[in-house]
Amino acid sequence: MAALVQGIVNDAQNLIRQELTLARTEIQKDWKDLKQAGAALSVGGIIALLGGIFLCLMVVYLLYEAVGIPYLWVCYLIVGGLLALVGGVLLARGVKKINSIELGPEKTIESIKEII
Repeated sequence: MAALVQGIVNDAQNLIRQELTLARTEIQKDWKDLKQAGAALSVGGIIALLGGIFLCLMVVYLLYEAVGIPYLWVCYLIVGGLLALVGGVLLARGVKKINSIELGPEKTIESIKEII
């Protein structure tokens, strides 16, 4: 009888160790993916920002020279207002997307629920 109980205890310990290993592996993979995505977003964002600045300056001077708006500050106001509007919409979408992401060891949680 004692051997049977000891076997059950050992099996339970092995199962818990395996579940912890699975959880650790899932979290490490999620963290690695998150770091890679963050690096790509950072570099891409900086390059896009620089390109956007030059394009905005081009649009401002296009409004001033080609369209003939008499005041340069009005051209900057038009371009800045449009950028603020677009940026606000994109930020709102990004926040909504981030809030929908669930990080965690889903497989481990499911298997623990099945065990219990």
